[in-house]
Amino acid sequence: MEMTAPIPCKEPLRAQIAAWLAHLSRERRVAARTVEAYGRDLRQFLHHLSRHIGGLADIGDIAELKPVDLRGFLAERRREGAGSRTLARGLAGIRSFVRYLERQGLASSAGLNATRAPRQPKTLPRPVAAEAAIRLSNAETQLRDEPWIAARDAAVLALCYGCGLRIGEALALTPRQFGEQAGRSLRITGKGGRTRIAPVLPVVREAVEAYRGLCPYPARPDQPLFFGARGGPLRAAIIQRAMARMRGALGLPDSATPHALRHSFASHLLAGGGDLRTIQELLGHASLATTQVYTAVDTPRLLAAYAAAHPRAGASHAKRSR
Repeated sequence: MEMTAPIPCKEPLRAQIAAWLAHLSRERRVAARTVEAYGRDLRQFLHHLSRHIGGLADIGDIAELKPVDLRGFLAERRREGAGSRTLARGLAGIRSFVRYLERQGLASSAGLNATRAPRQPKTLPRPVAAEAAIRLSNAETQLRDEPWIAARDAAVLALCYGCGLRIGEALALTPRQFGEQAGRSLRITGKGGRTRIAPVLPVVREAVEAYRGLCPYPARPDQPLFFGARGGPLRAAIIQRAMARMRGALGLPDSATPHALRHSFASHLLAGGGDLRTIQELLGHASLATTQVYTAVDTPRLLAAYAAAHPRAGASHAKRSR
């Protein structure tokens, strides 16, 4: 993968960086945006390192890196306004590159492990309430003049809420893919190239079929299912802007985004008694820890259920009230 700006380093190091980025993309199947961000972070670090050593960095300079070099870079980026998540990603990218060199006998990452990533602020998903999620994925709610465009937007949002898809996953669907098993399930390739099976509820299938029946553009089996107004592939920004208009009309907070419908899918399944491991598989999370965040979101419901059902809950409450 090519980087958008010159890399401030000598040619041998530049060649290793290009090979590392290609390795991440082709062999590790890291998401394209993550690869781009890693390349950008490494370029910024090399600018910092070149100023520090008074010249263009080479492989030997990377091999001699010490924790103080990384801490200096992180402090500089913090002064420039970078947040904790950005700094943690930058540190992860630098470590990944050094480990790549280490596997070739060109560097050692042992000394860099002492540098800790900045503590991340704890943020919880902000799902949309069930009633609002249903309205957002209804064609009649869409603020569109063209019926087929209203049906299109509703179908995309129905896939996000009803199947737990990321918006990019919904927009990547093809007629052939949706037609598998009569549309009762979808094979989705998500982050990191991980595949999962997403069951399709009848109401979601009906929303997609309603769009297909109204869409004026014929779709080939392996082309994107969803079209823009002029017949090109539908872009995520179009759906995001449409949802921004709807949340204004419905009085919803700014957190009500297409991705929030995926959060709603998970938290509403959990509220209905869904098994956490199953929800992990439906979302395509690599780690159960990622899915467990929804248990914190649903804590009020869990406490209410405990208070209503546990034989001793009433006695405990009375005892605390004395």
